[in-house]
Amino acid sequence: MPISPDEFLKKHGFDKEEESPDHSLRHNAREHAKHLRRPHAGTPHDWEDWERYKQEHPDEVEPDEKENDDREG
Repeated sequence: MPISPDEFLKKHGFDKEEESPDHSLRHNAREHAKHLRRPHAGTPHDWEDWERYKQEHPDEVEPDEKENDDREG
């Protein structure tokens, strides 16, 4: 008796679809907002805002790799 393709996949453990990681713009924007880091570019106003935010909320900002290197060496 022939077996259907769905039954074959279930029998051999291929019925589970692996979820691919979410790389949508919305997901990336949320991740960026959750992990605040030094901006890579921007206007002088952006940098002023960044410096002010860093001083007002030091516990919410993730340390920058470059800043860590400067402190160590």
